[in-house]
Amino acid sequence: MGYINELRKKVGHEPLLHTCASVIVVNDNNELLMQKRTDNGLWGYCGGAVELFETVEQSAERELYEESGLTAHSLELFGVYSGEEQHHIYPNGDEVWTIDIVYICRDFSGELACHDGESAELCFVPYHKIKDYPLNPPIRKPLNDFIDKYYGKEHL
Repeated sequence: MGYINELRKKVGHEPLLHTCASVIVVNDNNELLMQKRTDNGLWGYCGGAVELFETVEQSAERELYEESGLTAHSLELFGVYSGEEQHHIYPNGDEVWTIDIVYICRDFSGELACHDGESAELCFVPYHKIKDYPLNPPIRKPLNDFIDKYYGKEHL
């Protein structure tokens, strides 16, 4: 997160507009990849800040690999999320208003591994059990929309 770290040196914890690329990974058993974050202990999907000179797709692929060890072979745009539901204050006090470009990945390879220190745990979860996991607030709306579209009206 080099670009964001450089901005933070100048603006401290002030609110930033934060462009992110995220990936909802679905395996052959129709389970979703869930990641337990190290910063707040909550669960979500893989994703993070788009870096300078990087396409959004490159960012999604990079974040997926860094956080899970998986390589995406194809991405499908799912949606773009912004607004009040994407406002977040990190445990360290950094405040962001995120624009999250969310992809779906069903074609991937690799072995699950926590590479970058952002993931404490990784596992594939049946969609109906995701509600049992304490979720990172900004991912609730995209995950709800995904579950509604592909599985029916079960809300987190």
